[in-house]
Amino acid sequence: MPLSESALRILEALPQIEGGRTSVGLVFTTNGKTAVSGFSKAKRAFDKAIDAAKLDHWTLHDPRRSCASGMASLGIAPHIVESVLNHRSGTIKGVARVYNRYNYLSEKTSALQAWGRHLDTLISGAEAGNVVELAKARG
Repeated sequence: MPLSESALRILEALPQIEGGRTSVGLVFTTNGKTAVSGFSKAKRAFDKAIDAAKLDHWTLHDPRRSCASGMASLGIAPHIVESVLNHRSGTIKGVARVYNRYNYLSEKTSALQAWGRHLDTLISGAEAGNVVELAKARG
């Protein structure tokens, strides 16, 4: 899956643990050997922090939902949003779903770059520009 420049900067800034991603290819690991587990325990800790901060209830799917809604608000086509989310159903159905095996990699890359730029603008408080990067032509 392609990542935005912002996401790549965040991942590169993560602390490296001995035997971490460099040796086994894991970005998120607690011991350098296996992927992170114990999501239920982490979710309870997040819920406790959210309750303490007096924020509304949230679920682990809220970031996906926010990303999908946000990309749609940027004008990204629904089938590209669904492809970014790795959904197999949705707007491409029936015969098109059976025969259309294209992976939309360049479109997903453009969508995630646009989403990353949008988040950067929200975080920085800067005015958004009116220049929109178009998908590269397929050759």
